Amino acid sequence: MAYRERLAWLELIGMVIAYGGYFIAVSIVDPAPGRMETLTFVGLFAAATLARLLILGVGWLVLRARMGGEARAQPDERDRAVARRGAGIGYYVLLSLMLWVGVVLPLTDTGWAVANSALAAIVIAEIVRQAVAVLSYRRGWHG
Repeated sequence: MAYRERLAWLELIGMVIAYGGYFIAVSIVDPAPGRMETLTFVGLFAAATLARLLILGVGWLVLRARMGGEARAQPDERDRAVARRGAGIGYYVLLSLMLWVGVVLPLTDTGWAVANSALAAIVIAEIVRQAVAVLSYRRGWHG
């Protein structure tokens, strides 16, 4: 498996573990309205972000130590094509979800429900981007 494919897997797994845990915790936690709500959600999000950074940092160090020269090489045409395809599809997913969050949700929800929906849209778009990259490497889509 190529270095960039392993990086895509690492980023995909890091997103799913860290922010999957965040959204599960947000759905379970029920802070007292108004008082500790903001601090609770910001703390949970900070913990999820630190978990993701830890997963990415340790994974990147391990990959770089094990893959040596390949890890230091510049991305080739295939890597750039895979990244471009993932970014394009992820952009349309993000655009669609943000239209829903920005146009529909303010009519039905307020506060943290809208904010967490916007965070979910960003996380879903990033997961789609990395999943497209992984599929592109696996199936040889790089044209």
